[in-house]
Amino acid sequence: MMIAAANRALIACECSEGMAWNLSTPDWQDRIRSGRSLVPDMPLLDHVAAQRAVDIFDRLRLPDVPGKPLLKEAAGEWFRDIVRALHGSIVDGERMVREPFLLVPKKSSKTSYGAALMLTSLLINQRPNAEFLLVAPTQRIAEISFNQIAGMIEADPRLRRRDAMHVQPHLRKVTWLESGATLQVKSFDPNVLTGVKPAGVMMDELHAVSTTANADRVVGQVRGGLISQPEGFLIFITTQSERPPAGVFKAELDKAREIRDGKREGAMLPVLYEFPDDINSDVEKWSDPANWWMVNPNLGRPVTIERLQKDFQAAKDTSEEEFRRWASQHLNLEIGLALRSDRWVGANYWEQCGDSTVTLDALLERCDVVVCGIDGGGLSDLAALAVIGREKETRRWLHHAHAWVYEGALEQQKQIAPILRDLAKAGDLTIVDHFGDDIEEMVSIIERIDRERLLPSENAIGVDVIGIGQVLDELARRGIDNSDKKRIVGIGQGWQLGRSIKTLERHLADGSFVHGAQPLMNWCVSNARIEQRANSFLITKAASGGTAKIDALMSTLNAVDLMSLNPDHNRSIYTAGRGLLILGGNDDEEFMV
Repeated sequence: MMIAAANRALIACECSEGMAWNLSTPDWQDRIRSGRSLVPDMPLLDHVAAQRAVDIFDRLRLPDVPGKPLLKEAAGEWFRDIVRALHGSIVDGERMVREPFLLVPKKSSKTSYGAALMLTSLLINQRPNAEFLLVAPTQRIAEISFNQIAGMIEADPRLRRRDAMHVQPHLRKVTWLESGATLQVKSFDPNVLTGVKPAGVMMDELHAVSTTANADRVVGQVRGGLISQPEGFLIFITTQSERPPAGVFKAELDKAREIRDGKREGAMLPVLYEFPDDINSDVEKWSDPANWWMVNPNLGRPVTIERLQKDFQAAKDTSEEEFRRWASQHLNLEIGLALRSDRWVGANYWEQCGDSTVTLDALLERCDVVVCGIDGGGLSDLAALAVIGREKETRRWLHHAHAWVYEGALEQQKQIAPILRDLAKAGDLTIVDHFGDDIEEMVSIIERIDRERLLPSENAIGVDVIGIGQVLDELARRGIDNSDKKRIVGIGQGWQLGRSIKTLERHLADGSFVHGAQPLMNWCVSNARIEQRANSFLITKAASGGTAKIDALMSTLNAVDLMSLNPDHNRSIYTAGRGLLILGGNDDEEFMV
């Protein structure tokens, strides 16, 4: 006991002198290749407290496994590292590892281990009447988690005594009578979780929780409730999302990766079972079962490579969509484009044509002619502008897009509000407060292109004529109209876009269409579905569902229609890379300087 007290005093002294807890693992790729722990070395860890927590964790039993084995025998060492880090990091009453973030595949026993971790925290806790919460994404998962907790209590002779633990199944709540502390399992509900002040929280399947409206605000409020408790903690445990990460899940995952890589500091402990970069980017490598052990720390308990192989083959034989979904759940592969079985064929080539250097400024600098496509938005919809330029030397088509949405529309589109806010943070979308601001900003971009004499004198702006009146008025106010030549063209929609669709597909397939790898376009392209109509086909908003927006793709197709006409550039001062052009003499002779 004297040694333990001395260790705690030493740790407190060192921390008070400014020694920070570095929770990064910049060598994580080497660690995961060699099977080493993804939890960083912590020189200041209280090993006595850490081992006490592990001992309690190990004495719990799995209630739904034949023989009800002790976790000492059944649990993987990878999870004990989490238990050690969380409970051995309290220094002078303050927890230094406050937010473990665990990204593990399905069948990693995370529900059972998570329940055991929260029960361990309840038993170790020193704060009277403390409140612990385990938050599940659905009622069904909440029931499973509580049954695990109640089953562990029932399987332990010391815990199932009436004077030890009070179990209330109807409330999904247990009380440790010695301290009055409680552990309750709740399904994610903003109304229930707002205003709570817990001592510890675990959020299960954050990727599923993030699809709930205002999930980011709820997580922020939970964090706020923990501020008053210096030993408080918030644990995220989740698999990868079946769709491109969005909302609070994307925000927390990005933060975890940055801390892991040493790009930022924080009290979040990132334990992310992801493939090293070279494997993650190569489908042949991550599809190889010989590499799967890296991201499945719980192999043999009970998942095996053989079982995964059977599921893998079944998913692969079903469809590309199911193949990617399986990889996201069992290999923690992050999905870039949610490819559906009825997807637009151009989506197959979209990612490989991305180049993040193709910004709007770069496009205008590199191209000799630029056309625009507009898809007008209503009060609850997106307005989108697509810009396509023809590169001077290569004649490749370079693409950039932007979209606008009214703030009030986010309340009407709650299902996709987190995605729209992510796109706004990425700079691809602007959320406007006042009606007309979107039109003014859109037309300002077109006006800039026209000032730089990149907009053709004919067939310059392709528009969906529905809901475009105010845009046309603003363009005319700035001198861009059809008074001299036909610069603004109404583009037929529906089946009439077939030519543009086929043209864009061919340019994507041969690599002559290069886009800026924008999240906005990735999202819209992943939402696009093909609908067969007699001898034709079309991509429509109806076919893509009420909330799966494709506006930026539709504006792109409008621009493609005009660029396919091979427009002439409209520069009268500078020509592409040939110097100053002077018109002189009676015959307007051209002289190059």
